[in-house]
Amino acid sequence: MTDRRLVRISLLTALAPAVWGSTYLVTTEFLPPDRPLLASTLRALPAGLILLLLTRVLPRGIWWVRATVLGVLNIGAFFYFLFLAAYHLPGGVAALVMTVQPMIVLLLGALLLGARIRLLHIGACALAAAGVALLVLQPQAGLDGVGVLAGLLGAACMASGIVLTKRWGRPEGVSLLAFTGWQLTVGGLVLLPVTLLGEPLPERLTWTNVGGFAYLGIIGALLAYIVWFNGIARLPALAASFLSFASPLCATVLGYLFMGQTLGPLQLLGAAGVIGAVVLAQRGEGVPPATPDTPSASGAEGSRHGDDEEHEHEHGRHDAVSGLGVHPSSLTAPPAVPAPRPVPPPGPGSA
Repeated sequence: MTDRRLVRISLLTALAPAVWGSTYLVTTEFLPPDRPLLASTLRALPAGLILLLLTRVLPRGIWWVRATVLGVLNIGAFFYFLFLAAYHLPGGVAALVMTVQPMIVLLLGALLLGARIRLLHIGACALAAAGVALLVLQPQAGLDGVGVLAGLLGAACMASGIVLTKRWGRPEGVSLLAFTGWQLTVGGLVLLPVTLLGEPLPERLTWTNVGGFAYLGIIGALLAYIVWFNGIARLPALAASFLSFASPLCATVLGYLFMGQTLGPLQLLGAAGVIGAVVLAQRGEGVPPATPDTPSASGAEGSRHGDDEEHEHEHGRHDAVSGLGVHPSSLTAPPAVPAPRPVPPPGPGSA
């Protein structure tokens, strides 16, 4: 993968956490108060069902278990903790708490993916945490114990989801839309009974509430997670996790534009620190070379997805000749030369 392509994929992937940065504004300004479970369920389940109806593909075999685990980590539990933190913590403090996520990815990547922890990685994590602190912490910011715990648990869920998505990859022949739909549906179904039992439904919904839920479901879940899972498949786990810092950046900018918040020199310095940390993480993470001989089952670094184009080319070549009863290797192997026929020994009377 060239540096230019890596930058293009990184910028595209960063759009997802940038959209998620608007969650804090939408939650506080557009949604009914104190309804984190309802917000989580309506964000995940309708989007997942739409994708399932479009793709009509269900998991098979071990992927029922894997899709459930990924759906709970990436969607169900993460959404709930995210909204709980947004309801209990002011401003971008929730985003600050979740800056521990790359450190968790760093540790889990070393354990599950065999990734090497470098001093540059640790420095990038520290720089990002300091940058977010300068970016979102205000003198009047209060810390609520429930909100802080929810933010830490949300970071742990997201980090685990990133690493396991890299480790397991995506099943052979399953599209990105179907893969995303599985997880959104699982997350929504897990949240649905908990929502109905543990949280009273609002007495009425305004059109503002409906618009907020529609935005979070279509833009913040369906489209954003397609972009996000596509990026995870093509980027190293740690590099992808650092892109989540686009979320507090976006939250700060939206607060400045729509909520009358100010940006002083410290906030601008913090934004520069966050951007610098993301750049360091991207440069410090090399993309593994293509390994076409790797089995299609999920590898430790998801190499199958990083080499999709070559895999599809080889697969297509096999399909093109399989109908003729010819093995693809025969197209490149040198033609066999027939062995010379043995010369019979001279018989009696021969000259």
